[in-house]
Amino acid sequence: MAKKNVYQVADWNGQSGERWVAYQARLDAMMAVFGQAAIEAAAPATGERVLDVGCGAGASSLALAARVGAGGQVLGVDISEPMVGRARALAPQDTPVLFQVADASSAELPEGAFDILFSRFGVMFFDDPTGAFAHMRRALKPGGRVAFVCWRGAAENDWVRLPIGAIKGIVPPTAPPDPEAPGPFSFGDRGRVARMLSAAGFTDIAIAPFDASIPFGEGGTRDAALDDAVEMTLEVGPLSRALADQPDDIRARASAAVRAAFAGRAGERSVMLDGAAWIVTARNPAS
Repeated sequence: MAKKNVYQVADWNGQSGERWVAYQARLDAMMAVFGQAAIEAAAPATGERVLDVGCGAGASSLALAARVGAGGQVLGVDISEPMVGRARALAPQDTPVLFQVADASSAELPEGAFDILFSRFGVMFFDDPTGAFAHMRRALKPGGRVAFVCWRGAAENDWVRLPIGAIKGIVPPTAPPDPEAPGPFSFGDRGRVARMLSAAGFTDIAIAPFDASIPFGEGGTRDAALDDAVEMTLEVGPLSRALADQPDDIRARASAAVRAAFAGRAGERSVMLDGAAWIVTARNPAS
């Protein structure tokens, strides 16, 4: 029996989407350096059209729009109505960007309309990623480019490795997730990513590691930053799911353990954690 995809549309349009909107500024700060690296790999030029997949609250779409200028166009798509609503609210007037609530893996997209298919951590949640990329490829012009950033394995990313390790012995263990099930780390295997893109019809596939220090949480003092980092961990992402059905005493113990784990990391107004990603580029064949 296929495992349930916990990252489903209803979730992103409910509690998960609302939590991401609540933490939007801090999450965008956390991901900014990775998104910028992917934009540099995409090399958008003035006048180009870009499809931004899983655009979230729109930070990547707005950064792309600044690169393509008034003569270009960015279409940001995401399945989450709360996040797209936030993106629309944040977009300045006259910015060459549109936002659409849609699943890019199946949405009706204009054929051959885009120069670039881009994503900042938005492509790891498809039930059928090869089929999704094949569908999205049809929206690219011949010779069009792909550039996205995705997380490597959970064990290489301290923002999840540290808190998950801290709650061992506090929260009952669960079966390890299928590494290829939809989720933030489903593209951790470089070989799998290359095979999916190739099977979807892309060529010139390149997958390069990209590591950066992530500012997790924020606060005016070290203690406030630690408190905020712990709160974010308990509210957003894999640990929030592990603690979702736990009683208050277990959550309190887990919170204290995570805070102790974060306290050993550098940072004054944020907790600085190691992040590990892939920068992936490819091309739609010219003919």
